[in-house]
Amino acid sequence: MLDHILLGFSAFGDPMIWAALVFGALMGYLIGAIPGLGPSLGVALLIPFTYGLDPVVSIVGLVALYAAAEYGGAISGVLINSPGTAAAVATAWDGYPLTKQGRASEALGVSILASGVGIFLSTAFLIATAVPLSEFALRFGPTEYFALALVGLSLVAGLSEGSPMKGAVAMGIGLALATIGLDVQTGVPRFTGGEPEFFEGLPLVPVLLGLYALSEVLIMIEDGPADKVRNTLLTGGMAAPFRLVGKLKVVILRSTVIGYIVGVIPGAGASIASFISYAVSKRFSKTPELFGKGAVEGVASSESANNSAVSGALAPLLALGIPGSATTAVLIGALNIHGIQPGPLLFTRNPEIPYTIFASLWIGVPVMVLIGLLGIRLWAQVANIPRPAIAAIVAGICFVGAYASENSMFPVWVMLACGIMGYVLRKMRFPLAPVILAMVLGEMMETNFRRALITARGDWTVFFTSPLTVVLLVVAALAFLLPGIAILRSLSRRVRRAQT
Repeated sequence: MLDHILLGFSAFGDPMIWAALVFGALMGYLIGAIPGLGPSLGVALLIPFTYGLDPVVSIVGLVALYAAAEYGGAISGVLINSPGTAAAVATAWDGYPLTKQGRASEALGVSILASGVGIFLSTAFLIATAVPLSEFALRFGPTEYFALALVGLSLVAGLSEGSPMKGAVAMGIGLALATIGLDVQTGVPRFTGGEPEFFEGLPLVPVLLGLYALSEVLIMIEDGPADKVRNTLLTGGMAAPFRLVGKLKVVILRSTVIGYIVGVIPGAGASIASFISYAVSKRFSKTPELFGKGAVEGVASSESANNSAVSGALAPLLALGIPGSATTAVLIGALNIHGIQPGPLLFTRNPEIPYTIFASLWIGVPVMVLIGLLGIRLWAQVANIPRPAIAAIVAGICFVGAYASENSMFPVWVMLACGIMGYVLRKMRFPLAPVILAMVLGEMMETNFRRALITARGDWTVFFTSPLTVVLLVVAALAFLLPGIAILRSLSRRVRRAQT
């Protein structure tokens, strides 16, 4: 393993790797600081610009953007109480009160340093768990891979924000979209309407641009210009955060562990990690009454957790080929575009990819912390960019990126259709992440399901011959059923209350 880790660090002898790291971090801060955008949209927008680049350079830039965007959301949350990302909501609960107390520099400094520590430590957890997990997964057969994909889908449906039923419906839409194209076994066209453009299935990049970016443009157009927000002047010295981080080491370490564990669970993501970590920190704090009124512990716990969740989400992506979050689902699309299949064989066929990612997360910590601390005043102004200007820029990138993906208008029409679909789903409060995750995992699930039946000559009991497959199927069944049971219990309580 040491040789492979050194291989990852040796990649930074290439100036292009450094350029990708710095550019990704800058773009991540920019996108994260703008309320309403976020890492998923940022990665989707950047993918078209990576077509002609080396795969390692592309992935380093995209991962740097992912990590920096998770922190960038804290900037607008702390300064103007308008979190740039959902994962920064808990940060704003204490960050904005600190700003009103004249301690904005202290809050921002603690948030960026806690984020850096969270990423650094969680990367060590990632290295320690991803490699053994991939080695274990090498023993998987078709039945195990089918059950694993089913677990991923079940967790995504159950852990979706809002109604689990809406998450399941969104997952069904993604699975339906995944069936478009030639049959993986027989080569018979499915749902193509006889159009050759659909034979290879829906192109992933236009789908991503439409669902995430173009739907956001439509929302911006509908909402109109946002109210002008007055930024708070930064006050207080920047030396204080370094002293505070030393005092908060227990909070940061505990939150990093929580964030990584939650991040590993497919569909959970940085938002859930930050909320859980915030609640735990408040529970163990000696001054819980300060939480929500300007507790530095709250800022540190939320930021270290949501940033360590980035490493956690990368673990199932690299080791198993299952996205841990919506953003890592987009990263799978980026890897596929460059001809790289994530999963257990990635560590043997393309070891330079995962180990360079590990190295970039470690090397990127001081780079991102330095950029974050030096550019605080600049990032604070980003949140005030007029929304019509943002909408126009994002829309332009969408059209150019979709057309450039295949140098034809077909991806543009796909993007437009998916943009309208994404807009409708968002208006009806359906989550978009299950759609993307189901499209990514659908082919894996179908291929291994049919392969298992072919090898077993149609004997369905093949799915119950492996203990690991049975365990995974039970986990998937529980993940599907438990949210449904919770809904039935809630309905029964409402009926009893209505009757009384």
